[in-house]
Amino acid sequence: MRDSRHARLILGLLLTAALVMLTVDHRTGEDSPMRQLRAAGAWAFGTTEQVGGAVTRSVGGFVHGVITAPRAREDIARLKKDNAELRARLAANKLDETRSTELKRLLGLAGLGGYKVVTANVIARRGEPGFEDAVALDAGTDDGVRADMTVLNGDGLIGRVVHASSRTSTVVLLSDPASAAGARLEGGQEIGVVHGVGENGRLLRFRLLDSTAPMTRGGRLVSFGSHHGAPYVPGVPIGVIERVEPTPGALTRIAYAKPFADLTALDVVGVVVRGPARDPRDAVLPRREGAR
Repeated sequence: MRDSRHARLILGLLLTAALVMLTVDHRTGEDSPMRQLRAAGAWAFGTTEQVGGAVTRSVGGFVHGVITAPRAREDIARLKKDNAELRARLAANKLDETRSTELKRLLGLAGLGGYKVVTANVIARRGEPGFEDAVALDAGTDDGVRADMTVLNGDGLIGRVVHASSRTSTVVLLSDPASAAGARLEGGQEIGVVHGVGENGRLLRFRLLDSTAPMTRGGRLVSFGSHHGAPYVPGVPIGVIERVEPTPGALTRIAYAKPFADLTALDVVGVVVRGPARDPRDAVLPRREGAR
């Protein structure tokens, strides 16, 4: 009972003091002695509110992230798929553009030489009994391709067909060591034989049959042509002589030529299904730099 009266007395005094302070603060305005105490209280409660708000926002952001994470992963996966498809389309367009350019050059060379060709794509490198360097084409007898037909691309001679099935064929490249083709020096009647020497198709060996005929670096070779145009038609560019071997007293002369066609990177080629009506001679050779 005594404790209860004592508590009520203290509560009454505190209420009275609070009323006095509020009255004094209200009447004195900006000059109130309670100003500093009021500011301190506002700072304390304001800081508490800011901290509480930051914590609430952080928790809310975390919860939102957890809720939306699966959708974000789906969006990222979709974007990655779209990017992959875009890169694939760009690569395909570039490849189609490259093949289109090669086809135009091939048809241009065939037109100059008077060759009727069946176009084909190189689909694989393959081994062939007796040969080291051969490729497979996606054209065969159904397309008019037969064995012993000349194969070329937009740069020059590639090789000859050695086998053809209904839908594919096998071509032995000019770079194969067992390959041989008749060749002629540009601008004259000097003839010889071109052999493959391996070395990844970087060089061909040319044996000039007349040891007294002039032959120098930079001379260009074209195919001499076979009987009835099989396996080689005449006038197809072969390569440029890089060096001439010294062969004193020999009956023939030897030179090494760089082929016009890159025999290590073949794509679009043409199989000559009908040769020219007449030998085009040097007409199919590329124009020399600086020539008009």
